[in-house]
Amino acid sequence: MKIITIPVTQFMQNCRIIVCEQTQQAVVVDPGGDVDKINTTLTQHNLSLSAIWLTHGHLDHVGGAHSLREQYNIKIIGPHKDERFWFDNLPMQATMFGFKPISAFYPDEWLAHGDTVQVGQLVFKILHCPGHTPGHVVFYQDTQSTVIVGDVIFKGSVGRTDFPKGDSKQLISSIQAHIMTLPLSTAILSGHGEDTDVANEKATNPFVSGQFG
Repeated sequence: MKIITIPVTQFMQNCRIIVCEQTQQAVVVDPGGDVDKINTTLTQHNLSLSAIWLTHGHLDHVGGAHSLREQYNIKIIGPHKDERFWFDNLPMQATMFGFKPISAFYPDEWLAHGDTVQVGQLVFKILHCPGHTPGHVVFYQDTQSTVIVGDVIFKGSVGRTDFPKGDSKQLISSIQAHIMTLPLSTAILSGHGEDTDVANEKATNPFVSGQFG
């Protein structure tokens, strides 16, 4: 597995291109914008884009998804159906976050906890992790010890919960149940900032450290 990171939008959101090196098939996770940058990277690496995966519905994570769907004739997959609220309100988000106007659009498939998605020979398990948003999901690849977490947890921090339908207690519960229980060596690829791993966050993240035996 190869993962290419492309910071997009003024929020420097970590759009990820996941590549199955056996097949050269790829998916793009959270294409929040800067579609030209994403297209250039796909061309440079001679990749075949097979789907778009979304962790949640905030505009800096989904803003380029509909354009890519139309361009490549592929599906938008995820997040969880409880995220429909944020897709309904994409036009409002554009105003709230200072983006260009955008019309509402929706995923082709919603995801549920325990589902799997696949790119080439790589299978990812879906973990529903509400709190930052109600329908937030993460993508876990066990054989590669990697989890793509969107805005659930960051190096030394956790996602904001002051947006509509955010819930701080629910967020910490999600992290405790579904992220901190992964193997210590699991790489955590967040939606913003540096990558980290479970061991480091258990030891140093003030929001979750010291809460596990």
